Amino acid sequence: MSHAVRPSVRAFLPRRLLLAVGLGLGLGVLSLGAQAQTALDTITKSKTIKIAIPTDYPPYGFVGPDMKPQGLDVAMAELIAAKLGVKVELVPVTSANRIPYLQTKKADLVISTLGKNPEREKVIAFSSAYAPFYQAVFAPKSLAIKSFADLAGKTVAVTRGAMEDQELAKVAPTTLEFKRFEDNNATIAAFAAGQTQVVATSAAVAGNLMQRQPGLNIEYKLLLKDSPCFIGVAKGEDALLAKVNAIVAAAKQGGELEALSKKWLGRGAGELPL
Repeated sequence: MSHAVRPSVRAFLPRRLLLAVGLGLGLGVLSLGAQAQTALDTITKSKTIKIAIPTDYPPYGFVGPDMKPQGLDVAMAELIAAKLGVKVELVPVTSANRIPYLQTKKADLVISTLGKNPEREKVIAFSSAYAPFYQAVFAPKSLAIKSFADLAGKTVAVTRGAMEDQELAKVAPTTLEFKRFEDNNATIAAFAAGQTQVVATSAAVAGNLMQRQPGLNIEYKLLLKDSPCFIGVAKGEDALLAKVNAIVAAAKQGGELEALSKKWLGRGAGELPL
């Protein structure tokens, strides 16, 4: 009697094991499916997109008289939200924390004068370029600077972690003294107050300073990097990246990028890389 039962028991156990394994695999697939919930899915469901923007970097991003963010990057964030058919939640960031905000999901996109380089491409993805941008060294006209060697023994104000900080460090003479500040307002204020002899910043920021304080009599000296602005997207968010690229391409074709550039930078967008 007992021998008659054993075959069915042996037959039953493998099926249970197979069921357990199958169930486990099924749960794993479900788990992966949950993890695969994309940023674009979340944005579509919540009807809101969180976009990191600068508020200390005119004319790309700054606080207007009405205490609301405005500028080219802010306008671009609003354009993308409108094309996606969702509301935009603007998230102010600095040069130092904009990429961490993207990596920790405090922002879905970064539109904050973000330049593309190999180091950054290891940790985030980039859209096609949406605006022109370049960094340079600026100083009073009375200061003779024709090459990077002429910076020897001088002091320079830079924003910590910004592209100009990284690029200048590559070519600066060892005796150039860096004075790093946490945001662009502090960097420009230090230079304007005479705490440094030169400043490394974007042409846009320098141009804004020239307009506000003509008495400083500053001018462009040395090019650091011609670095168009790209939109930062978290690694793996391919659906969102594709959507953003489609919006950028359409805005480029339709003249919206050209109009934004002329409005905020005083010159056209020019040839922007993909």
